[in-house]
Amino acid sequence: MILKAFLSALSQLGDRRFRRVLGLGVLLALALLFAAYAGFLQLIWWLTPDSVDLPIVGPVTGVETLLGWASLVLMLGLSVFLMVPVASAFTGFFLEEVAQAVEARHYPHLPPARTMPMAEAVRQSINFLGLIVAVNVVALFIYPFAGPAAPLVFWVVNGFLLGREYFTLVALRRLAPAEVKAMRRRNGLQLWLAGTLMAAPLSMPIVNLVIPVLGVATFTHLFHRLMAAGR
Repeated sequence: MILKAFLSALSQLGDRRFRRVLGLGVLLALALLFAAYAGFLQLIWWLTPDSVDLPIVGPVTGVETLLGWASLVLMLGLSVFLMVPVASAFTGFFLEEVAQAVEARHYPHLPPARTMPMAEAVRQSINFLGLIVAVNVVALFIYPFAGPAAPLVFWVVNGFLLGREYFTLVALRRLAPAEVKAMRRRNGLQLWLAGTLMAAPLSMPIVNLVIPVLGVATFTHLFHRLMAAGR
């Protein structure tokens, strides 16, 4: 069911509405990453002297440039961690348009969904964002002890959080909060797995730029299929 939901989301990439919001999502993600990189680079320039005196060699210039290129490589690595909160923060912006595009194409028989006010969607996203940041800060102390399994720990932890967030926001468009909570509890393992399969590509630079939008579409399909199955 999860794989079919993801493939259905991918099949809609040619949809004009879907393509527009996907492009916007990529641009917003890039803007955030470049803003973080620019701030990091500026900090390096402030803290790095124009030249460094080395024994025997003497003064060496261009240290800022060298560290600047090194910082670019570092930011590509940091994007692995940054894209998880990015995926969480952008959900409120993408949710309604992506979900509507998915439902218009694949579930046209459904009555109109409750339109979640942008303020409510953003508030929900901010709450989840705070939770994701707090949990990942704690997880930073666990990763050194996880050794080679650290990426797996990262995927599992964030998969649980992202699966919970995306499903909740999608389901709230059509169900009352109490019903959403009960449905989420009944299907917790499947939602955790779906979130983990979403968290894994978020750790791949470049690929991770399209995942936030595809995640909304995937969980929209997953919600409707669980509903159809009476789960």
